[in-house]
Amino acid sequence: MEEQVEELKQLLGDDAGRKSSSSEEKKRNTRIIAITSGKGGVGKSNIAVNMAIAYAQLGKKVILIDGDLGMANVNVLLNVVPQYNLMHVINKKKTMKEIINDTEFGIKFVAGANGFSKIANLSVEELDYFAKQFSSLGNADIIIIDTGAGIANNVLQFVAAADEVFVVTTPEPTAITDAYGIIKIITTEIVDRNVDIKLIVNRVHSADEGKRISERIITIVGQFLGYKVDYLGFVYEDSVVQASVIRQKPFIVVNPTSKPSVCLKHIVGRIEKTEPEYNEGVASFLKKFLGKKK
Repeated sequence: MEEQVEELKQLLGDDAGRKSSSSEEKKRNTRIIAITSGKGGVGKSNIAVNMAIAYAQLGKKVILIDGDLGMANVNVLLNVVPQYNLMHVINKKKTMKEIINDTEFGIKFVAGANGFSKIANLSVEELDYFAKQFSSLGNADIIIIDTGAGIANNVLQFVAAADEVFVVTTPEPTAITDAYGIIKIITTEIVDRNVDIKLIVNRVHSADEGKRISERIITIVGQFLGYKVDYLGFVYEDSVVQASVIRQKPFIVVNPTSKPSVCLKHIVGRIEKTEPEYNEGVASFLKKFLGKKK
């Protein structure tokens, strides 16, 4: 208990896989990113949507999956009304190709569904069908999964299976402690492999604020968990974000030169300069998601 109190004190401060053997093979592998957060309301889904579009603007083939199985809202941000979702594939009523939604923003979108986390309980035949369908997503360059907020089992499933995990927080004290909390859960619950965790600080008023918040979290994670987390970047607080939500058009489209848009483009540029430590593509993602049952 004393250690936990000390963690929170320092955290709040004064602010109350395996690499592919050839370059050709690495190029073929789809990069799979899970975007998560310790609490709701930090702008995680907005980050996921606009990051996907920023990637598409670089000429990448992008698929965005709504992994928030309880409070899915990616379709609202994209102004898309999905007719089918992943459960239709699991139940063998539709193929993966039939449930993928095209959008006006250059990305493809797959709607999640309540009950998706029960996939591991399917029969071998049903799992085989779903695995073959899911593997068809391997023609994408980037798959971005917007997970639910918090520590539900399906969130950890997505996180454990992805190549990289981006944790979104804000400067609010509760968001900072919850970001640390989700990182702690990830690093203690997923013990079979190292998880590549990076931090994004959303809704900052200055670059210094983003750096200060990130350094605090990274320092405490290193001190108490012995884990290395990288700082990916920050996104400015700006009224264009809320205006874009109301219009149901991503802010990177509504105002591509706004501060949040420029920040997201810069973050994507930084991601593109790195290779994930473990990147084995869609087939590997599915095996890890299923707990290596297949």
